Amino acid sequence: MSRKKGPRSGGPRARRSFTPGQKLELLAAYERAVTAGEGGAFLRREGLYSSLMSEWRRARDAGLLQGKPAGETVGRPSAEQAEIARLRRELQQAQAKLARTETALTIMGKVPSLLF
Repeated sequence: MSRKKGPRSGGPRARRSFTPGQKLELLAAYERAVTAGEGGAFLRREGLYSSLMSEWRRARDAGLLQGKPAGETVGRPSAEQAEIARLRRELQQAQAKLARTETALTIMGKVPSLLF
């Protein structure tokens, strides 16, 4: 009786690990792919998950990936780094909301002039 070899017949594969530099490069490439509307294709091609991109983005924004030598592990952010990352996200969200509000006010200001 012959046994067919399945996808995991050789046992589980070793988990891939990335240096901080590789993470920054992959994150930048992913963000470029997203702006081109091909983020999902990039993730499939590289064998990555969107949750990794979110995790790496948070680490980058907290400054955890900058200036790390190759092979050095990236730990959890300190309380101060986490607070800085949170404040940066809040600032970006507030700026985006301000831009939307300004656009809406500009449009609303033009409506009465178009009606009369």
